Amino acid sequence: MKLLTQKTVKNPVNFSGVGLHSGKISNISLKPTEPNSGIIFKRTDLKINNIVLPNFSNVNNTVLNTTISNEYGVKVSTIEHLMGALFGLGVDNVLIEIDSEEVPILDGSAKEFINKIMLSGLEKSEAPIKIIKINKKVIYRDNEKFISIEPSKLSLEIDFELKYQNPIIGTQKNKVNIYEDDLDDIFNSRTFCLYEDVGKIKEKGLAKGGSLDNAIVVKDDKVLNKDGLRNSLEFVNHKILDCVGDLYTSGYRMVASIKCSQGGHFMTNQLLRKVFENEDNFSIIEIQERNLPHSLINKRLFRSIA
Repeated sequence: MKLLTQKTVKNPVNFSGVGLHSGKISNISLKPTEPNSGIIFKRTDLKINNIVLPNFSNVNNTVLNTTISNEYGVKVSTIEHLMGALFGLGVDNVLIEIDSEEVPILDGSAKEFINKIMLSGLEKSEAPIKIIKINKKVIYRDNEKFISIEPSKLSLEIDFELKYQNPIIGTQKNKVNIYEDDLDDIFNSRTFCLYEDVGKIKEKGLAKGGSLDNAIVVKDDKVLNKDGLRNSLEFVNHKILDCVGDLYTSGYRMVASIKCSQGGHFMTNQLLRKVFENEDNFSIIEIQERNLPHSLINKRLFRSIA
């Protein structure tokens, strides 16, 4: 059986926890599916019209999370960390049953998603994977902020810059190759906010489930979480995790080079919309192992679960 074939989870993988913004307990179950079925969310608390596809065109909210909805207004929110985990592990096909509107935040990173999926293992099929190959440079700007995507040979590189006035966060930069580098720090990095913004966020009806157990909170020159940071670039690394998860709403893994300064969910979604409005910008390629000796999943992670 070839390495460059589509994969799903080997056994059901279950998660339970509070939704970061709803404050409600949510249960999800990742279940194996057939090749070429893609990633599918199913709201099990609803009897009809309960299928929601995580496609960039279905993203209807990007304020502090990525929310998708179907034509009937049925939503699933805060999908980005789970989608990032699926991308990084090379999961092409999976049914995600969820009994609430929001994916549980767990510890604010993708760590638990990664660990449980790895324990379950992946089931490889005989169907070759498909990828998106970027053919032309596309850029989306918002004043001094920008995100761009351009062709790359065999990799997905993300070069991300974060700028905050806060002395702890400051300006952070990191560049990673998603298919080659050790991504532990990316997957383990938690969502974060400034202490002075907590009240404003809650006034908007968000972060009802937020706590120091699932988010980093920074106040002036201190990190309020008892154990501090997990890595020295945790803030920008979390933004890269978000970016990876949002990129997977393209429907496939990707070969491209991405640069971003001060971006987030909105800008990544706008970039994807701009890419896919012109068919000259991209190609969807079925990969044959004989002509591309590359796993298109993180090799270190794959060795761990093989």
